[in-house]
Amino acid sequence: MLSEKIRAKQSIKNIRERYEYYENVPERGLVINGRPALTQIDPEKAGDFVLVTVRDPLCAYDRDPAKIIADRMEHAELIGSSGMFTSYTGEYKGARITVVSGGSGSPEMELILYDYMEYTDAHTFLRVGGSGGIGDEVKPGDVVISSGIVREEGMTKAYIPAAYPAASHYEVVAAMVQAAEGLNAPYHVGTTVSVDSDFIGGGRPGVGGYMQPWNVEFAGIYNRAGVLNGDRESAAIVTLSALFGRRGGSVCSVADNLCTGEKFDAGSGHNFAIDIALEGCYLLNEMDRQKERLGKRYWYPGLCNGKEIKDEKI
Repeated sequence: MLSEKIRAKQSIKNIRERYEYYENVPERGLVINGRPALTQIDPEKAGDFVLVTVRDPLCAYDRDPAKIIADRMEHAELIGSSGMFTSYTGEYKGARITVVSGGSGSPEMELILYDYMEYTDAHTFLRVGGSGGIGDEVKPGDVVISSGIVREEGMTKAYIPAAYPAASHYEVVAAMVQAAEGLNAPYHVGTTVSVDSDFIGGGRPGVGGYMQPWNVEFAGIYNRAGVLNGDRESAAIVTLSALFGRRGGSVCSVADNLCTGEKFDAGSGHNFAIDIALEGCYLLNEMDRQKERLGKRYWYPGLCNGKEIKDEKI
C-alpha cells in the first residue's frame, strides 16, 4: 500500500522519532466500526481514480453531485456515507472510478484525501467542480484544466512551505486536454488560484460591501499574471497528491468572470467538466494499461497498480 511506502521512508521515521506525542494518536487516523471515520468508506471498494466534488449550489446540482456522476457510470454502488461525505464507485469504459462529495474548501479536502490516501491505493485524484473566471479570455460555460495552482489558501502550508509548487501531474493534464478536444468542449489550460475566503479573499466584497486595501488588489494581481480562474479546493488536491505519490489535477467549469464583468450563470459548462473528467480517466486508464503491458516504469516509482515491479524498464 502506498501509505506504507511513505511510512517506511527513513526521513519520515526520523521526524516521527522527534515527536513526543506520536504514540498518543492512532497512527492511521480515527476509525469507526472498522472504517475510516470521516468518510466511512469500504477501502476495498475504492476505485483507482477519485473525483472530488463539492455540494455546491453554484453548480446548479439538483441532487448530490456524487450520485449525479455515479449515475453516468456502470455498476455504481455506495461505498461510504458519513453524513459529511458520500462516496460511490463505478466503472466508466473500464476505468474504476470513485466519486466523493462533501463540503467546500481546503480543510474539507484534507479530510477526504487523508482517508483515501491512507487506506486505499487510489492513484489519481481530480477536483471536479465550479469556479469563477479571472483571465480575460475565460467566459461562463468554459472549462479550465489546471496546469498548476497558486496556493493562496492556508491548509497546504501546514504540510509544506508556500514555495513548493502545486503542479498538476502532466499525464492528467494531457488526458484531460485530449478528452476536452474529443468532446469539442470550450476549454483553457493554465493556472488556477485557490483561496480560503470565497468573498473578500477572492476579491469579492463581503457583508455591506466590506473590503480592505489588500482585498482590492487581489483580482488585478492575478489577472495581470495570467491566472485563469479561482476556486477553494484545487490546491489541496494537487499539493497533497504530489506529496503522497499520487497524480493530481483539476477540471472546473466557470460560472462568471470578476475581471471582465461576465455575469453569473449557475452551472454553466458544468456538464462539460464532468464529461471531461470521466473521459479523461478512461484515457488515463488506457495509458496505464499500455504501460503495464510494456513493463515500463509506472506513474509512481516502483509500483504498478499497487504491485512491485521486479524488472523495471525505462
